[in-house]
Amino acid sequence: MGKFYLLLFFVFIFISARAQDNNGPRITALGNAGVALQDVWSVKSNQAGIAGLKRAFLAAGYENKFGVKGLSNQSAVFSIPVKDYALGASFNSYGVSDYNEIKTGLTLARSFGPKLFLAIGLNYHQLKITDYGSAKAVSVDVGVQYQAFPNLWLASHISNPNQSKYDNNTDQIIPAHIQFGANYIFSDQLLITTEVEKILDAQADFKAGLEYKLVKFVALRGGISVNPFKQYAGFGVNYQRINIDFAVSSHPVLGYSPQVALGYEF
Repeated sequence: MGKFYLLLFFVFIFISARAQDNNGPRITALGNAGVALQDVWSVKSNQAGIAGLKRAFLAAGYENKFGVKGLSNQSAVFSIPVKDYALGASFNSYGVSDYNEIKTGLTLARSFGPKLFLAIGLNYHQLKITDYGSAKAVSVDVGVQYQAFPNLWLASHISNPNQSKYDNNTDQIIPAHIQFGANYIFSDQLLITTEVEKILDAQADFKAGLEYKLVKFVALRGGISVNPFKQYAGFGVNYQRINIDFAVSSHPVLGYSPQVALGYEF
């Protein structure tokens, strides 16, 4: 019986946090307002963003959720440009031994000139609960980014528009949501990014983040989201072709979640 209540506790945590996938430390530190950014982690937040990358990129990250021992989020992303196209892949494992969610994704993005990026992603989901079996599902993502002005990018992303669900072995659902956002680049040192996200059957959330480069290879980041109110902070070091990013998010009830990622640009 004790194990059953422990499992219910973890399920509560997962339900509280699952609506938001792990988008990597850079985007997390910016309040998870990443729909209009071009980054290797865009393969998870808005796949259209990888169409703006000029080199192949590989990154892996680790997050400790809410300071709970053993409760982790492990991610890896990869993108490679091929002429006007970009191919991307992602992997995410979230949970503990008794409750685990795995999500893998493949992405095809295309640039229509330097101002318009489109992408479609296919995701495979697997949910496993000890003594309760496992379930699988497939979902689709669609994303777009458009450079409206030299320093302003507008973007939109739709996740799981067909409202795909796990099979009949579980009542767990895959959230369907839509995002709109903008990214304004004030200078080589400063950018501000914003996003509005609406999850089906939930209130809309507004997010905003700021990135400031102290020097060419060191950036400080901060952000907020309002529903519920959460705060984010982090930094990044980009030295030659190696990227190190760190972020921490603060949930008003569940506490702090630090994460770190290491990336390499080929």
